Amino acid sequence: MDACIPDGRVTLPAQGLTLPGGSANPMKISASIYSRNGQGLEDTVRALDAHQVDFIHVDCHNDHEVFQDIARMRKVSTTPIDLHLITPDPSPFFEPIRQHQVNLVCVQQENLEHALSVPDDLVSRFGLAVTADTPLAVFEPLRNRLRFALFMATTPGRSGGRFDRVNFRRIRRFKRMFPELRIHVDGGVDEEVSFILRNMGVYAAVSGSFLLDERLDMGPLGARLMRLMHGGHTTGQTTEDESGHFRVRDFMMERDEIPVLSGPDPGLPAVLQSIEAHNMGFTLLEDPEQRLLGLISNADVRRGLLKHLDDLNRVAVRDVINRQPLFAREDDTVHALLRRIKSCPFPVNYLPVLDQENRVTGALQFHNLIKGES
Repeated sequence: MDACIPDGRVTLPAQGLTLPGGSANPMKISASIYSRNGQGLEDTVRALDAHQVDFIHVDCHNDHEVFQDIARMRKVSTTPIDLHLITPDPSPFFEPIRQHQVNLVCVQQENLEHALSVPDDLVSRFGLAVTADTPLAVFEPLRNRLRFALFMATTPGRSGGRFDRVNFRRIRRFKRMFPELRIHVDGGVDEEVSFILRNMGVYAAVSGSFLLDERLDMGPLGARLMRLMHGGHTTGQTTEDESGHFRVRDFMMERDEIPVLSGPDPGLPAVLQSIEAHNMGFTLLEDPEQRLLGLISNADVRRGLLKHLDDLNRVAVRDVINRQPLFAREDDTVHALLRRIKSCPFPVNYLPVLDQENRVTGALQFHNLIKGES
């Protein structure tokens, strides 16, 4: 069942294998400046500029002195400032934000003593930061004033923590609830997490220790930045010992989030309605034990229609189903997943995810990677 059939995938010129996400505009990287260890402030900023980092992230723990650092950075750099306010009352910070023309401002929800009110004259792009325990409904009252959300995947303001996998599902849910807001993520972002976040369509990731802590043996700044922006696209240097922290089950769309029909023949109208209702470009068919029977994509449907243009009433599920789609195992690591994808000579848009008994447990949708990098 581990075949690689081109149904449901986009065929590109065969100059060589390409994985999803080869766009020229990858996920934005915001360098957490206070995570640096080694160089001084100005020298670090110059180095970040030389490697064209997208934002400089400044954590402010209710401390006005950070604006002195912002002034120092402004003297040597025009890179946009990404300010994270961790304070019970952000209003005393609005005037220095105006004076220093801070580009992005994000306020930590859990520290607020009162509901956030953003002055209309502030031209900064405003966001709200939340930890994993905060309900996403807190964004609703401010959705017309906010431009982005910051998901704190570790303890706010502390560098070097491990990414909390619960945020993967929260990010997917947030995208459905607030599709107009961009998503930023802060905490535990290494090259493995970066690949997953790009695949999920995240706009920007804050990186601290991975990018700037010289005590970590991960090479020079330029190499670290490239691993954040493009890591996961190749597996040439990966060994079997590099198991990674996350499995496909940690970041896949789960069963309740994907289109699944009971087969073997639910009828073509039900197939079309399932594809349309979920707006993912495919639906899965399974038997009563939830074992995968096949995948039907928009491309499969088009081929079935073309096959019977003389009499469209003859089109049936058997004409549009791919019974041997490429799939992922729920216990695959990121590197194992990429090896599966690279075994196929066609870019992959989506994959069913199966357990060891070939039961459908979820799916991956890779065209989100392209959206996130556009």
